[in-house]
Amino acid sequence: MSETNDLRSYLSALDALGDIQRIMRVIDPNLEAAAVTRRSTENGRPAPFFEHLSGVGEGFRMIGAPGALSSVPGHPLARVSLSLGLPYTTTAAELVEHLRQAGTGQLIPPRRVAADSAPCKQNILTGEEARLDRFPIPFVHQSDGGPYVNTWGVIVARTPDGRWTNWSISRIMMIDDRHMTGLVLPGQHLGMIWREWEAIGEPMPYALFQGGDPGAAIVGGMTVPTEVDEGAYLGAVLGRPVDVVKCETNDLEVPASAEVVIEGYLSATRDAVEGPFAEFHGWALPETSPQPLFSIEAITYRDDPIWPLAAAGRPVDDSHVAPAAGISAEVVAVLQGAGLPITTAWLPLGAACFWTVITVPQNWRDVLPGMDTARFVHRIGEVLNGTRVGRLSPVVYVLDDDVDPANDSDLLWALATRVHPSLRQEQWHGPIMPWYPCFLEEELHNGWGAIVVHDALLPAVGSGRVPPATFDGVFPADVRAKVLAAESEQTGDTGSAEQTGDTGSAEQTGDTGSAASS
Repeated sequence: MSETNDLRSYLSALDALGDIQRIMRVIDPNLEAAAVTRRSTENGRPAPFFEHLSGVGEGFRMIGAPGALSSVPGHPLARVSLSLGLPYTTTAAELVEHLRQAGTGQLIPPRRVAADSAPCKQNILTGEEARLDRFPIPFVHQSDGGPYVNTWGVIVARTPDGRWTNWSISRIMMIDDRHMTGLVLPGQHLGMIWREWEAIGEPMPYALFQGGDPGAAIVGGMTVPTEVDEGAYLGAVLGRPVDVVKCETNDLEVPASAEVVIEGYLSATRDAVEGPFAEFHGWALPETSPQPLFSIEAITYRDDPIWPLAAAGRPVDDSHVAPAAGISAEVVAVLQGAGLPITTAWLPLGAACFWTVITVPQNWRDVLPGMDTARFVHRIGEVLNGTRVGRLSPVVYVLDDDVDPANDSDLLWALATRVHPSLRQEQWHGPIMPWYPCFLEEELHNGWGAIVVHDALLPAVGSGRVPPATFDGVFPADVRAKVLAAESEQTGDTGSAEQTGDTGSAEQTGDTGSAASS
């Protein structure tokens, strides 16, 4: 059962770990807050908590990098783990497995509570009073098209027939105090739902909430399967229902503990210009696009609200961690669902989630008798190519599970020594996402290109596989025991590394090996 059921209890948990930096000087939401946040993520510091903001009323606060890597030594995934009700010591493989199980088990729908018990209803603005000018809307990057209302909040949308409610993160730019615009991409769930409203020529009701259950933003940034309600999926992840409350001006529901809720309608036509905005791939590209217009009908908020800020850019920041965990979990679920032996998957954070690394157990040949590595990897590529999640990364590597894909040292060594420069790879052509600058301009324009799947599997034991040149791999047991015994005498530690099970792997120590955590 999760004890962090709102943004405030979550920040208290981070504070107890020393992962909050309280900033008492007055901070300007115009670029300064984002600049401090970028410095924090780029240098592995605690999350900056801005107690005093200029240009807004007293009591308005802001938290930077709430979903980025943690500064807690040895536990870079502490923030995302705590957000999802897990111990801060959770490793990448454990996180992926927990999310996979939640996605394949019984979902737990949200639980509606009375408005008078919902903290997000402490202040209610409607009509002309529902304006953004009293809130600390951050200007994130100097080349952005304007201040961005949404960098770590969640958009709630529902199909016209009510069959599917979606929670998602998508950037939203402020136009004026009563209007916004944001990315509504056809290949994403928000775009799929909006397209149904566009087809009937009616504006789409929406709600945008900041804060609330900290796991909402994590799940909103994941790739939960189409037509699965993220609120119910989050309930399965947390092991309890999320308390929600009905909006003021439409029938959508939002977490009762949300800090700020903006309600309104999204136009059925693309009448606004959105962007540019520096994105998760690490480049400040000068791109704009025609997008629908968000009109604001009501705003509700807690007393002394806290506004979350994610300053997206070069890895690693909030925009990488949640997608890496969510996509990895769905990749494992898809492949295991196809009957393939898979240990885990991970999108390396330092690669901006452009790569997917899949590891398979040492005994995969026993599970798939008569199959060689080429046919095994071909089957993996075939399954991935048939799914939306399988085409989210342009490059896929398949490795033995003697490598921890979340350990950058492990991964770099394996890729350098096991991936053939030009052979043992297959290209799978199909739809590609529009945000990968590694593709040609023509490919991005057409939305069509190749993903590459690399066979980097080792030979079978006894068929050319050699032991790794490590302490455990190339020294006999009696020599290792002698060395460990001498170390124990020197340190006064009566338990050897072998006795405690600590052989220095990232998974055993909880160190996922991210460069930003070192």
